[in-house]
Amino acid sequence: MTQNPLTAMFDAQRVALEQTQNFTHDALEAQKTSMNAMADAVETSESLAESNAEFTRGAIHAYFDALEASMPEGSADFEEMRELVDDGFDSATEAQSQSVQAALEAIEESEAAYDEFAENYAEAVDSSFDAALEAHEQFEENVSAVAQNVEQAADEFDASA
Repeated sequence: MTQNPLTAMFDAQRVALEQTQNFTHDALEAQKTSMNAMADAVETSESLAESNAEFTRGAIHAYFDALEASMPEGSADFEEMRELVDDGFDSATEAQSQSVQAALEAIEESEAAYDEFAENYAEAVDSSFDAALEAHEQFEENVSAVAQNVEQAADEFDASA
């Protein structure tokens, strides 16, 4: 069988369809990766906030220690102030931790919903592309058959002339 001059065009169209399908899958995966990165960033921010709170608490305690050391012995008791600072930091840290946990739960729910969407969408995309490739292949076969018939008819015409 001689190669139809349209074969290169059909090959290019097929490659374009396949690349579009691959790009769609890549975009879905990129979005999943993005959502995972967001969850990681939220977890990291929680850890950094806790470290910052502990550092600040320690600095305030050191300040009270320095004040207490500079005053005559027994003239001031900063223990109550230390407890207030600790209670304030504990409350703030707990509230922040609850907020972060709520955000992480929301992200995880979003990830689960997106995973389900992405799976269904990928299946639909694959089905659509499979159907398009099958139709494309059938069209190519039809065009090739017509081209062969035209070529045969031309050869027969040339032979009879």
